[in-house]
Amino acid sequence: MATTTTTTTSFSKWFSFSSFDWRFFFLLIPTLSLLLFLSLSPSNTFSSPFAPFPSLHQTSPNQSQTVNSSSSSSALAFTIPPPFSESNRPESAETRRWRRKKGALLRSRVAVCLVGGARRFELTGPSIVENLLEEYPNSDLFLHSPLDQNAFKFSLLKNAPRLASVRIFDPKPMPETESEARVLTAQNSPNGIQGLLQYFNLVEGCLTLIQSYQKQQNFTYDWIIRTRVDGYWNAPLHPKNFVPGRYLVPPGSSYGGLNDRFGVGDLNTSIVALSRLSLIPKLDSAGLRQLNSETSFRAQLTTQGVPYLTKRLPFCVVTDRKYQFPPTGFGVPVAALSSPGPLSGAKCRPCTAACRGDCVASVMPGLYKGWSWTDWANGTLQLCDAHGDWENGWDKIFDRVAGKKLAAERKRVRSLTLKKCVDDFEKMKRRATGKWEAPPPEQICGMGLEAH
Repeated sequence: MATTTTTTTSFSKWFSFSSFDWRFFFLLIPTLSLLLFLSLSPSNTFSSPFAPFPSLHQTSPNQSQTVNSSSSSSALAFTIPPPFSESNRPESAETRRWRRKKGALLRSRVAVCLVGGARRFELTGPSIVENLLEEYPNSDLFLHSPLDQNAFKFSLLKNAPRLASVRIFDPKPMPETESEARVLTAQNSPNGIQGLLQYFNLVEGCLTLIQSYQKQQNFTYDWIIRTRVDGYWNAPLHPKNFVPGRYLVPPGSSYGGLNDRFGVGDLNTSIVALSRLSLIPKLDSAGLRQLNSETSFRAQLTTQGVPYLTKRLPFCVVTDRKYQFPPTGFGVPVAALSSPGPLSGAKCRPCTAACRGDCVASVMPGLYKGWSWTDWANGTLQLCDAHGDWENGWDKIFDRVAGKKLAAERKRVRSLTLKKCVDDFEKMKRRATGKWEAPPPEQICGMGLEAH
């Protein structure tokens, strides 16, 4: 009994040991709790003395990602980064580079030179507005086109972001000079040398409009984009196609020279590329003979020391012409508008593809690559049987391929009234900041709508 009493007394004395500071002990508890919490948290916001050891707590991906102190007076908050997803994937270096380039282009002065007749502009025009003019809304549009029964379709350009100058003129036969007769050939040109001169005049005339506008506004353009009225674009023009000091053209459809259905360059290279008529005497002096449009175009650049490069581009030239099918040798492949592409200015039409896959792989190697040829690998090309007229129901095929927005524009032109057409041209005329050289809207619209 004495032993028990002694033990109890000793324990009581130990437990109530007077030298132990209980206040210090209770102050340590919050600190130790905080350190334990940090050691178990996966947050990288703070470093913990227990960080070398693996966390015993795994956070569910669906669990709330923010943990706050329960005390309203606490200033501490611990945030765990959200799980990785596509939405927060870091931007690649290449994407950043092109985004910066696009930003620089949007701060530049850009001219878009649009040339040619408006035969199928109800199909091609809205795609040009969407993929060129709206893609680079800082660009000024210059239109140079002959007056014909399709010119009323240019009313579609009332939706262009910026309209500088318009020239719609009554075409007249052009006299052929001796140097032009020596340098150019009528072979493979639908309208002979006269057809080449008319086309060259359209291109260089657009350059004249641009130069006049530069003088009027007292500035110079950084870039000039030149494209044809009959080009259908199924994707935007990428910033990579603007290369300082070089003139860019599409590959394929080169006919022994360079594809001249589209081009983009800085001011200096563009002046050379667009001077289709005025440089013919220099080609003559260089002894060049029997050139078609594409070979004379290449000669313009090479004789003037302008370097060029080719890149695939997402457009094709809508054609009503008939071609042998299947094409062979020097034949012309006509792409289905539904081809994934990029078609780089190949001839095309809306059709039910008559040749795709293995068929294309058997046809295209038989074509002369330096003539009417386009890239076809990896299923990018489908072919129409273009030996006859456009098939019945082509409009439905177009609407399905082009989408609702472009289909609506096509239908709008089909149902256009004289009053609406005139109003659209009047609106364009008021918006033009440069020259407006065109017959009265009543003449343009009346001429076209009566024929259609």
